[in-house]
Amino acid sequence: MVIESFEAKDTFQIAYQMGQEAKPGEVYCLSGDLGVGKTVFSQGFAKGLGVLEAVNSPTFTIVQQYEGSGMPFYHFDVYRIADIEEMEEIGYEDCFFGAGVCLIEWADLIEELLPVQRTKVIIKKDLSKGFDYREITVIEGK
Repeated sequence: MVIESFEAKDTFQIAYQMGQEAKPGEVYCLSGDLGVGKTVFSQGFAKGLGVLEAVNSPTFTIVQQYEGSGMPFYHFDVYRIADIEEMEEIGYEDCFFGAGVCLIEWADLIEELLPVQRTKVIIKKDLSKGFDYREITVIEGK
């Protein structure tokens, strides 16, 4: 499925709707270049899950846990992962295969750790359609 976003609030709203529909145990893998709106997407997704606190990209902590409505939300940013062992040290399996929802920014960097059943979200710019335009592709499954 491909969804068009013409400004940041569209991206937020698209993610919000996805967050509202998310179920425990689901993993969302977010990819896209720097500055495409991954953090805006993450904030909308968290809001849709019922997270009330501010959500920022956990670049230096790798993962932040929030409480949503009825389930935890694990927000990963693996951009600075130097070695897969770092993921094991933080106990990623408890998050990926637990009762919460995971959203992983830069998920392509840890491809070998990702569960087979996951939703991939790819955000791309297209400057020919405007500075704030984003194409958001959602791929269910692998």
